[in-house]
Amino acid sequence: MAIAATLKDIAKSVGVSLATVSRVLNYDRTLSVSESTRKQIFEVAEELNYTKLKHRTATPSKQLKIAIVQWYSKTKELDDLYYMSIRLGLEKRCEERRILATRTFQNDLQAIDPDVDAIIAIGKFSDAQVEAMSQLTPNLVFVDQDQLCHGYDSVVTDFRFAVTQVLDFYAKHGHQEVGLLYGSEWTTDGQLEVVDPRYKAFRREMEARGTYNPKLVFGGDYTNHSGYQEMQTAIAQLGDDLPSAFFITNDPMAAGALKALHENNIDVPQRVSLFSFNDTTIAKYVFPELSSVHVNTELLGATAVDLVENRLQTGRTTPQLVTVGTELKLRESTKG
Repeated sequence: MAIAATLKDIAKSVGVSLATVSRVLNYDRTLSVSESTRKQIFEVAEELNYTKLKHRTATPSKQLKIAIVQWYSKTKELDDLYYMSIRLGLEKRCEERRILATRTFQNDLQAIDPDVDAIIAIGKFSDAQVEAMSQLTPNLVFVDQDQLCHGYDSVVTDFRFAVTQVLDFYAKHGHQEVGLLYGSEWTTDGQLEVVDPRYKAFRREMEARGTYNPKLVFGGDYTNHSGYQEMQTAIAQLGDDLPSAFFITNDPMAAGALKALHENNIDVPQRVSLFSFNDTTIAKYVFPELSSVHVNTELLGATAVDLVENRLQTGRTTPQLVTVGTELKLRESTKG
């Protein structure tokens, strides 16, 4: 579907102008629009990325009840569409399977039905938070965090191979020095700092190639503003030594970095190429469009539901770790 047509579809569905949709998807904070409208625009945009369900399975004799625990707040979820996309994929699979799904944000476990059959937890959680959820049900599935060592089903992305693919692409096109903008954050109880696995993979791979340069690495917090600030810092500190390519570990940060480059009259991709990660909706709505590692968020969410069904239907107690692969989506922010 063409981007212009998609924008029109979003505008029509939400009941706002085409310009409003475009500005919201580009994180234009100067636009006066309500949070509810902003949320609706992002949700409709993500919905349009999913294939409509063609088949429905038979309704089970007992309707399963699943609680979705999202570690982000409703507002923060809009700042990083990755987790919202996973949730939407999960909810679609539940709808397909006639499973009753309820959601709670920021680990509000008090809101969970005590008779729930399983919990699917999206995001990052400390040991204490995992223990609290296990008191409600032994049937836990984690999406985007490997909890296999604690005995729980987990669905994760293959970060290491994806980062290697990006660096191989850059090397093939003559970019030997590559900068990195990455994020870090804490679980909502402040007990666990979550270091970006893409940073770990990037450093390991670049050190193996003998090209790792810590002066080209900048840490933020995954937000659009953080990407903008860190790129401004990189431009100021590195000057003419600014590398010809950057890998940025999520789309909001990449969009912010792109804005900083524009403001400093640094051409993308002629002077600096950008490669992002997650390939959420915003990657296609900035200019130039962002090359990004595509993560099949719909599949991540759907797989979590499948694991719940398998565990409940078969009585399986052995935990499973499912790793979902990625693919590179090349767009205008990179040369090649």
